[in-house]
Amino acid sequence: MPFQALWQPGCGIRQLQQRAALLAQLREFFAKRGVLEVETPALMATAATEPTIAPLWTEYQGATQQRLFLQSSPEFAMKRLLAAGCGAIYQICRAFRDGEAGRWHNPEFTLLEWYRPGFDHHALMREVEALLCTTLGCPAADYVTYSEAFARYAQLDPLHAPLAHLQARVAHWMGATSASSLERDACLQLIMNQAVEPHLGRTAPTFVYHYPASQAALARRLPEQPELAARFEVYVQGVELANGFYELTDAAEQRERFEQELAYRRRQGMPMPPLDEALLAALAAGLPDCAGVALGVDRLLMLQTGATNMDEVLAFSLQRLGC
Repeated sequence: MPFQALWQPGCGIRQLQQRAALLAQLREFFAKRGVLEVETPALMATAATEPTIAPLWTEYQGATQQRLFLQSSPEFAMKRLLAAGCGAIYQICRAFRDGEAGRWHNPEFTLLEWYRPGFDHHALMREVEALLCTTLGCPAADYVTYSEAFARYAQLDPLHAPLAHLQARVAHWMGATSASSLERDACLQLIMNQAVEPHLGRTAPTFVYHYPASQAALARRLPEQPELAARFEVYVQGVELANGFYELTDAAEQRERFEQELAYRRRQGMPMPPLDEALLAALAAGLPDCAGVALGVDRLLMLQTGATNMDEVLAFSLQRLGC
């Protein structure tokens, strides 16, 4: 893009109006359900340990010089509010993730996140479905387990297929040498992205639920199948739109899962963010039984308006920040 054109916004006045209308629509949705809107800091002293998320940070130069992380999600701070007894809450906020730019990504994006005490993941999936019907006017959703989705679209059993078999499938996209170094979850995530996701949500929203427990560090395990976790994602027109959990409330188990993720980061030579001890203390004090979900507002707006690139619904995406 010529430098002389970079001052111009990616979206027009119509898209700005549609964004404002969508935000009003979301707030009305939660107001009718008695869910409280909250705000938490965008700067945090810790970051997510999840290996698939790369944090952005800044160096605070005040009296207590320290590294502060731009939130990749308001989840940890919102759970501290839940533990303090605030009840059902939601937030519409800016979130930040390094290395994410493209048709469906921008390193700074708008996230809708909400938590429902007393809900499990099945109840929250139904509420997400209601929100999508309200904002997109879409038909009733389809529901499929993670294993069923893999069997249907990738013709494999994700829970029991040998690692060598998964690596062989992944080699189709990245070559045998690179695939041979991947661990099980990395293979599954690539197969999900390449072979499964494009088929999801084509005629109606599709909820995929009961992911491998190894891919859901913040969700509780299923009592009857501990190898699975109470996690779900929803797809519309092949686009991942939201990610939700029946939240883990056990502080000791959560610490163990964070440490497992840090061990993976260490093996891969990835940055090592500090553990969020405030979150773990909140869990120890008592997080209410609840379910939570994060939904990409920019992607929702793209689906609502028919945009084909996130730049079309943002005033200034990464490519338009200037220099």
